[in-house]
Amino acid sequence: MCDAAADVTELRFLDRDHSILAFNERVLDWAQRSSVPLLERLRFLTIVSSNLDEFFEVRVAEHVSAALAGEHEGLYTARSFEQISLAAHRLVERQYALYNDDLMPAFAREGIEIVSHGDRNAAQKEWVHEYFEREVRPLLVPVGLDPAHPFPQVANKSLNFIVRLGGQDAFGRENEIGIVKVPRVLPRLIPMPAKVAGKRRLLVSLSSVIRAHLDLLFPGREVGQFSQFRVTRHSDLAVGEEEVRNLRTSLRLGLQQRHYGQAVRLEVSAGCSEYLSNFLVKQFGLPEQALYRVHGPVNLVRLQQMIDLVDAPQLLFPAYRPSYPRQLVPGRPVFEQLQKQDVLIHQPFESFDGVLDFLRASVLDPQVLAIKQTMYRTGADDEMLDLLREAVRRGKEVTAVVELKARFDEEANINWAEGLEAVGAQVVYGVVGLKTHAKMLLVTRRENGALVRYAHLSTGNYNPRTARVYTDLSHLTADPLLTSDVEQVFVHLAAQSKLPKLNHVWLAPFQLQKKLVEQVETVAAAAGAGLPARIQLKMNALTDEPLIGALVKAGRRGAKIDLIVRGACMLPAQVPGLTDNIRVRSVVGRFLEHSRVFYFRAGDEEELYLSSADWMNRNMLRRVELAWPVKDPALRKRIVEECLEIYLEDHRDAWDLQPDGSYRRVKGAEDPKLRGAQAVLMERFGAVNEQEVRTWT
Repeated sequence: MCDAAADVTELRFLDRDHSILAFNERVLDWAQRSSVPLLERLRFLTIVSSNLDEFFEVRVAEHVSAALAGEHEGLYTARSFEQISLAAHRLVERQYALYNDDLMPAFAREGIEIVSHGDRNAAQKEWVHEYFEREVRPLLVPVGLDPAHPFPQVANKSLNFIVRLGGQDAFGRENEIGIVKVPRVLPRLIPMPAKVAGKRRLLVSLSSVIRAHLDLLFPGREVGQFSQFRVTRHSDLAVGEEEVRNLRTSLRLGLQQRHYGQAVRLEVSAGCSEYLSNFLVKQFGLPEQALYRVHGPVNLVRLQQMIDLVDAPQLLFPAYRPSYPRQLVPGRPVFEQLQKQDVLIHQPFESFDGVLDFLRASVLDPQVLAIKQTMYRTGADDEMLDLLREAVRRGKEVTAVVELKARFDEEANINWAEGLEAVGAQVVYGVVGLKTHAKMLLVTRRENGALVRYAHLSTGNYNPRTARVYTDLSHLTADPLLTSDVEQVFVHLAAQSKLPKLNHVWLAPFQLQKKLVEQVETVAAAAGAGLPARIQLKMNALTDEPLIGALVKAGRRGAKIDLIVRGACMLPAQVPGLTDNIRVRSVVGRFLEHSRVFYFRAGDEEELYLSSADWMNRNMLRRVELAWPVKDPALRKRIVEECLEIYLEDHRDAWDLQPDGSYRRVKGAEDPKLRGAQAVLMERFGAVNEQEVRTWT
């Protein structure tokens, strides 16, 4: 551990959890923009809800436990839970106000409505009743609570109803609470046919369908108070790797238990009675502030279905068609091209097809002997898996380092691993106690009697789906020193042998943090000597305290520092006397910012690194991460311009961090003549009309 933060003890770091919530405020801003197409506004609203779900699943359990225990000291306390809850409640209230007061009326003006039971006419009610009897009722098992029927296991984020019943059951008992669990297989939105919808596009929510028929689920009983509800549970898998014999088997068991972890949040309808909400809060063992009363569906994430159900392309962003990577010539052998120059692919402005074509060429080329690849978030797309299987069938040595513990992608990665093992690929799971987050693809080819290596290194995952919506950099190279480093890292991961000295690559958890601190200190020394001193960094999160300390120290010595941090940032910018020379901005656009770029200038020396790692403690010390230099002057210039300068000049989608931790949207953001960084890059690379881009940016 580095001790670079020792001289900045007077600086109070920003709270990480509040910084995460602040990021979601910036995402919500896109849902509020009237210039953004309506269905895309809804999409941004659901993204905020999805992000909040993950926030509660991963970040809140210790706050809840501290509140229940009455803790008043330490990182997690009753006070920390109170503050987090207050911020989260405010964000949720803004979401539902936007949903009810802005988005739904706007959809109605377009002839698109989610029709509640009270607003349905007789024909529509009859159709809904028939749908309920045919598709829904056979899958529901209402439970009346009594000593023989205790409160059922309620899965994480599942839709449920609670009902207060009058009268007596079939056995003359007055058990007054009933629970209805709604299966996940049922769609949450159902389109009405034209025969009852007319010329409008009408939908009904599953919750309203069930709500309208609760009395049929409890025949002979009086249905009084009722509410839909959803509980969010702690879902971060914890597997003691040192104690298990088979990590994959243990993770499969853990996935089954994830749905029933510690409750951390309870959502109910706004009209839920105090009696029922108190019953649920007590049942799930939650503090009062963990209760969220919402004016609408308890799961806004499921409204993503509306985007697919409504055929209205005019309410979506214009389709973006990325260009094929400009440095690659289709039809020309890719290995021949890489022998002449390194290739940079800026996704999603340039297509991920360039990466797939590199792998495809490697699979089909009889001179390629071995393919090694890391897998972190594979997704459900089978194209890369099929290519690797084909490589095995063609007799090539295929090694896949699959990270089974990629949060919320564990099951997909297990399936990938099993699919590769089934055809004879060598599959390893990295290093015990560490997540393998590095993105590497290494190809070994026989050329003129010698073995030559080619590598693909990336800031993002091997996931064709997210490659269309995440900004990332792919680097293809035949540099012998760099590819030798990649080979050594693969050997280390597979054999867990001692890592030799590397030529260019910085590897976590061994020296990445140390090397980054040293690089920042080199810039600080240049500033102290009156030489040009500049740091420009782009990443997703900045929470590692030693690295923050090094940046603060460099800024205090006169280095000019610009940080482009999409999400959580614990470094307060522009604090007088402490961080005057540090500017932090966040850019939130149509695509998710995901690339990591580190630029350092000390005097006449310039260094530029790409990386799989954010500046977080876990990335530095508990993961296998790569940072590698870009040596080609033309590529370095391009990266600085496309990933740093354009973003620092963004006057549309950028937010500047204030000393108190709040974010302020850049001045002039409402000027329709100004464009965001992503819009500039879309126009530069993509086949999309410039005027279409200007209409929504």
